Amino acid sequence: MMGRTHALTGWCAGLAVAPLAGVTSLAQAVVFAATTAGYALLPDLDHPGARASRLLGPVTGLLSRLLRSASAAVYSVTKGPRDEDRTGTHRHLSHTVLFAALVGLAVAAGTEAGGPWVVAAVVIIGLLLAEDALGDWLLPVTGGAAIWWAWEVAPHALTELEAMGGLLGLAVALGCVTHCLGDALTESGCPFLFPLPIAGETWYELRPPSLLRFRTGKTFENRVLFPLFSVLAVLLIPGVWTMLAELLAAVVMDGTPAAEN
Repeated sequence: MMGRTHALTGWCAGLAVAPLAGVTSLAQAVVFAATTAGYALLPDLDHPGARASRLLGPVTGLLSRLLRSASAAVYSVTKGPRDEDRTGTHRHLSHTVLFAALVGLAVAAGTEAGGPWVVAAVVIIGLLLAEDALGDWLLPVTGGAAIWWAWEVAPHALTELEAMGGLLGLAVALGCVTHCLGDALTESGCPFLFPLPIAGETWYELRPPSLLRFRTGKTFENRVLFPLFSVLAVLLIPGVWTMLAELLAAVVMDGTPAAEN
């Protein structure tokens, strides 16, 4: 399983997309990115041993069984003449752009209908998923960001929270797509363009040439990908680039010899 890598790349994707979605506040960007990081683990709900399946015990366990059954049923009905004879459970229905879009729309509609407390529930579940993958440090960071954001918009915090419903739909969908793109780089590939038929397959596993693929949980993921995205995860935080540029400029200026009279 690539749990922590999925969550970390989801965090990076959230920080990269947040400004494009109109999120300008540092606090909101952190909350948005943490949500994307958490829901980057959602597609693996189709595996009984995944973090998403174990998060809330029997509740998420039941959702996992239902998703696997639905995925298997859809696979049996839609597989093309050249699709492999598989169960159609793991890395099928939930690992598609279609699934990401449907879940994102459902979250947007649900938060709009349910109000700020549903928005808060979506954020908390995403945060718990991300924290389980990346570590306990994420709880105080994101919790502090949420409090800071609420203070910024007080006394209209609940109204502003409700207005984030559409953004959370985007965050959830983005997390799922990020997960699929990550899986597409592995040996197994990912059928994330379903139901678009490719080469006679409805569930065509997209993946790069063999030299560019990697095996999950092995050296390349642990010693190259994860450290690389860990650095990127910090650099993408709003204000970090500016701070580093100012620091570099100060160091250069301090090291420049004073002009002679």
